[in-house]
Amino acid sequence: MREVRSFCRFCMVFCGTQVTLDDEDHIVGVRGDRDDPMNQGYSCIKGLEAAGAYYAPDRLLHPLKRQPDGSFVRITLEQALDEIAAKLAEIARRDGPEAIAAFRGAGAMLNASAMAMAPAFLGAIGSHKNFTTLTIDQSAHMIAAGRIGMWSAPRQPLHDSDVRMMFGTNPLVALTCTDFDMSNPTKAMKKARARGLKLIVIDPRRTETAKFADVFLQPYPGEDVTIAAGMLHIILAKGWEDAAFCAAHVADLDALRTAVAPFTPDYVARRAGIDAADLHRATALFARDSRRGGALAGTGVCMAPHSNLADHLVEAINVVCGRFQRAGERVVNPGVLRARQPRRAQVMQIGRSWEQGFKSRIGNFGTVWGEMMSGILSDEILAPGEGQVRALISHGSNLANIMPDQRKTVRALESLELLVNIDPFMTETSRLAHYILPTVMGYERPDLTMYLYESLYTQPYARYTPAVAAPPAGSDLAEDWQIYWGLAQRLGLKLEFDGVPLDMDAAMDADTLLAIIARHAPVPFETLKSHELGHIFDEDPQFVEAADPACTDRFTVAPDDVLAELAQVHAECPQPGAWESNGERFTHKMTSRRIREVQNSSHRNVAAVRKRMPYNQAYLHPDEIAELGIAPGDKIIITSDAGSIPAVVAAEPDLKRGVISMSHGWGALPDDTVYERDGANTGLLISTDRDLDPINAMPRMTAIPVRLEPFPLAEAAE
Repeated sequence: MREVRSFCRFCMVFCGTQVTLDDEDHIVGVRGDRDDPMNQGYSCIKGLEAAGAYYAPDRLLHPLKRQPDGSFVRITLEQALDEIAAKLAEIARRDGPEAIAAFRGAGAMLNASAMAMAPAFLGAIGSHKNFTTLTIDQSAHMIAAGRIGMWSAPRQPLHDSDVRMMFGTNPLVALTCTDFDMSNPTKAMKKARARGLKLIVIDPRRTETAKFADVFLQPYPGEDVTIAAGMLHIILAKGWEDAAFCAAHVADLDALRTAVAPFTPDYVARRAGIDAADLHRATALFARDSRRGGALAGTGVCMAPHSNLADHLVEAINVVCGRFQRAGERVVNPGVLRARQPRRAQVMQIGRSWEQGFKSRIGNFGTVWGEMMSGILSDEILAPGEGQVRALISHGSNLANIMPDQRKTVRALESLELLVNIDPFMTETSRLAHYILPTVMGYERPDLTMYLYESLYTQPYARYTPAVAAPPAGSDLAEDWQIYWGLAQRLGLKLEFDGVPLDMDAAMDADTLLAIIARHAPVPFETLKSHELGHIFDEDPQFVEAADPACTDRFTVAPDDVLAELAQVHAECPQPGAWESNGERFTHKMTSRRIREVQNSSHRNVAAVRKRMPYNQAYLHPDEIAELGIAPGDKIIITSDAGSIPAVVAAEPDLKRGVISMSHGWGALPDDTVYERDGANTGLLISTDRDLDPINAMPRMTAIPVRLEPFPLAEAAE
């Protein structure tokens, strides 16, 4: 046995770890590294269960090819790449390059040497069909930035903020939250609270984060627009905005003031199911009594109806209160691996990328960050016509499980001429694939910390790790990047990786690609590699510069499309307990929740997790369980306007009445699911034929109107 240092690759926090290896360099155990400068010994349960994931029974050790009867046979990687390349060439010749698509999930996005490979491959082919989980997660942030503008300098940092206001996010469990310290979240929260940070949380559940709150608002799901508009109403009516900042940097404050005027505290309280006094108290604490610190929105906002509008209004609160760094302030994290950019105390209008360039043939949606909207992926596959997707590379994502509208997703995947799944496990998506290309996992490959989102760190930190563990004995596993490289070579394509053209004839390894990523670092790549624990590169501090005198950009807090949608929301007349959806009435709203043991569909195959949690329960207030005439542990049927799923009910006193809460990413393929073995897939309650947000085609993935029935009654009715 020996211990080595590395970092976890399960999420973008990349916790420093100490990994125990046996004599064959296989993982025996993992613990947080107390010497790590960022997480200081913290690691979540998912990271600690790495051995259970790496050697799970459903891990695949060889490439597989699907047979006509649905079975799989083992083939070599070279044969698989030959056959896949030939099929891609055939489809491109016959139907054009837009018939080829790729979808990337967390397994691709948390892999520095491979993350940019799919868009590079599609770009070389000439296809725009680049999809990721981004556009079914928090793409509303990018829509808000495109409509309202951005401040060229950072937001006010956590360490000297007076307040944080969190809409629909639970960083103590989710571990992915902007404007909060994710490296050791509970310790960071306690430290910030001891320093005097005030916390406001808006969530239908008194979450682990909400238990630290000074003010907690517990609304009905999907009312974030109402609450944010109500806060803006109070701020602008009371004169609590930063008047000097608004006069210098906001173009249309009066239009916003007029638009939020109908969202009075009494209206908001009645509609959202909160107390008007609590709304006033939260707004006063943020805008009147605090001067530093921002508001932020998470997946609870970004997956709900009107997500783009809600995120826009949350950001408008930051704008009218001026919660950004000013000239002369130190930039706490100017970044390490990206080229350093000047940070100025001025507005930067980045434009509406979705209104220019390529438009989808389904719904005429544009792109954000060069990505198409994942809410229309199934339709891009199913709808015939020019540009219909006939081949899909799914990389690091269990598409058949995590995408909303599961039956439609599965139908789309089954209709493809070619489905390639790059994944270590026999997932639901793997079962539908024509080829499964399993890869090495995190500790078995060299890597860098998250370069694309390194601004999420509270300090300018970067770290390299070599591969520290050996793949399972007898395996034939590629590194993820090698699959795209091999396909590109067979197709005669030239790849551009992170803006650098690659020599397709040169010898290539992961370190060559990682060196390209690290080319902007303040030290040579070999020096970066020599820092065993990584390094906080704060030797060359950066400060916010004064505005460019020629800059005329201003924030646009009240563009016409925002005002139109806000008026539409105000015209709605929701009735709690009688929620309307597509002509039907429902008694409850379902929210999606994060849990510590799994993330999306990952880690459900870990024995220790399955023992504790064989399926996803449906959480309900104990009084409502009693009103259904059942007890905790009994089974119910949950029905939306799109479908029904079974669930075992569990009591949660911290949940608002009228709300049912359940984690997503469970269940098997729709016709093969046994709830007690697999759990239930909440995607069966969602339709992507309707209820898509404008601009980003975001499906309604939380705040879903549902009705509940005790299982025996529903069974008898059938």
